[in-house]
Amino acid sequence: MERERALARIEAVLDAVESEPMPVPVREVWVYGDVALGLDPVERLDVYVTKDLLLRGDSEAAERFEAEHGVKGVGRSVSAEWAEAHPDLLRTNTSGHAAPEKCLAAHLLSDDEPVHLEVCNASFEDNVQQRLKSAVDRDAYEQILDPRGVCLYADGRRSESALEKLREGELVFPTLGEALSMLGLDEDRAADAADAVREYRASQSGATVRGDVV
Repeated sequence: MERERALARIEAVLDAVESEPMPVPVREVWVYGDVALGLDPVERLDVYVTKDLLLRGDSEAAERFEAEHGVKGVGRSVSAEWAEAHPDLLRTNTSGHAAPEKCLAAHLLSDDEPVHLEVCNASFEDNVQQRLKSAVDRDAYEQILDPRGVCLYADGRRSESALEKLREGELVFPTLGEALSMLGLDEDRAADAADAVREYRASQSGATVRGDVV
């Protein structure tokens, strides 16, 4: 993806989050990896969204959507207002419950574009640490979250200064191996982990999504 197109897609995501009903409340939007590094082209556009829980449940909507669409959890895990406006974008997990991360991906992304969406209830920085610990404990380095990220939206406000720095390629980050070393991995393990992350990303195609709860 050309860098100009990647930046346009980021701004389209921000526009949607700011102006359209979302399946769940969105607190933060980050970008990380290639686009944060200023690369052109961007092999994959990595976007991180911090979501909040719905403040109030809607049991009537939950019962109605389950009866009419066979989808559980509408009005509880995803907004009933959003689901009523976008029933075609409802996505479920394997147990038939509405999946917030999949619904967000369906709303924000096109299936054929090289974009990866991470969705979690925790902030990007907290989840970087959690994912690193879990990946090391399970020897699953490919699941590490690249820590080189930029916050573009938080608590209802877009950061124009961060966007401008991103557009101008002014942000400076270490290599992935160096970044992982700064988070506590020894040099050899950090190099192996960086290789695993790159190989895993290269194996992905189209739009992908992952949901986490921390």
